[in-house]
Amino acid sequence: GGIKVIQTKGSGYGVDAVLLAAFAAGDTGAKGLSPARGRLRIADLGTGCGIVAFIIHHKLGGARLTGYDVNPSVIERAERACAMNGLSEDIDFVCCDIKDIDAAGEFDAVVTNPPYFRRTPDEPGAADPDDRYIARHETTADIRDFAAVSAAMLKEGGSLYMVHRPDRLADIITELRAAGIEPKEMQTIVPCAGKAANMVLIHGIKGAGPELKMLPGIAVHSADGGYTAEILKYYEREA
Repeated sequence: GGIKVIQTKGSGYGVDAVLLAAFAAGDTGAKGLSPARGRLRIADLGTGCGIVAFIIHHKLGGARLTGYDVNPSVIERAERACAMNGLSEDIDFVCCDIKDIDAAGEFDAVVTNPPYFRRTPDEPGAADPDDRYIARHETTADIRDFAAVSAAMLKEGGSLYMVHRPDRLADIITELRAAGIEPKEMQTIVPCAGKAANMVLIHGIKGAGPELKMLPGIAVHSADGGYTAEILKYYEREA
């Protein structure tokens, strides 16, 4: 879609961000957000370079988005990219710990690509974390925090869209339910056909009753190593 982003070696985006945006927009078969509901208010927790917010705005038109991230350097780049894309009237960015957000019940939806890995104090990079380490590890907020903050920000009946790793799935479901968000749809992502899933997309609804639907899985790469036609569609590229 001609979206411009500002990336560095440690703060770029991957296919997980593109899939999250497609999932939230309903492109992967999930019950996505609809512009027919009016001017949606959407939060992006752990926004990084802002790509998820930019793609969702591209797909949904007049949505109003706010991206939050604890890292000031990535927020600065996201703000510059937002201006480059001419989206500053519809998208803004806030640098803060997500636990400090005060926006009770203001949002129709939350999208989030949280850090995937628990922080281990004695592992390489933990003592002086760079952009890449902060993006990938739970340095200031964990799954419980992302679930609780999302629930607080959402209107009753609002939707949470998350991408994470299957090995954290038990924790994710536990914490979402504890926060009052019921997982309603799930979709696994595999590197290629025949491989185990390495990502999972989750759609939860605040205040909903229990019933979880498993959507067809998505393969990222074809046998020749390139992206599958489905992934290229989400990138809006030709096969």
